[in-house]
This record gives sequence, C-alpha cells and structure tokens, in this order.
Amino acid sequence: MDIKGYIREIEDFPKPGILFRDISPIFSNPKVFEFTVKKMSEKIIPLNPDYLVAVDSRGFILCSAIAYYLKIPMILIRKKGKLPPPTISEKYSLEYGED
Repeated sequence: MDIKGYIREIEDFPKPGILFRDISPIFSNPKVFEFTVKKMSEKIIPLNPDYLVAVDSRGFILCSAIAYYLKIPMILIRKKGKLPPPTISEKYSLEYGED
C-alpha cells in the first residue's frame, strides 16, 4: 500500500510559499491508518526506544497509536502554556514563523 495517495499537498497554506501536507485522510481510513501505524512501528522497533516523543498536535495522533502498538510510554511536546508545570521549554523555528 502506498500512503502517499492519502497525503494531500496544499500550496500556499497557511501562507504563501508554504506547502502544507495534510495527513488527515490517513486517519479517515481505518485500513490505511492501521497500515501506517504498523509500518512506522516496524521502523522504530530496531531502535529499541524507552519512550516516544510526540510533537503538537498532529504528532499526537500517530505517536499515541504507535506507542500503544509498541507498548511504550509517550512524551508530549506542546507549545508554551499548554501543559501544567513543571515543564522544559525551548525556542524553535517553523517554516512560517517562530515559537
């Protein structure tokens, strides 16, 4: 199965010059979602991780399914002010700005 057909490319979103990749069609098809989770898990298993790290917010969906599949903990990375203390913060750049 080729999941590329389930990833929409939207030009100039959220602003000009950005190519946004919409992965939501993967989640609307249970067979594609299951395939994606299994394939990503197969890539992760040889690394023998102690935990997975999920980046806000689309990463939460895939990471939680993969963490469940692999039976390992997950750590959430969120924008400042979205998690209760204590937290660790780091500045980072986006394609279209900085947070």
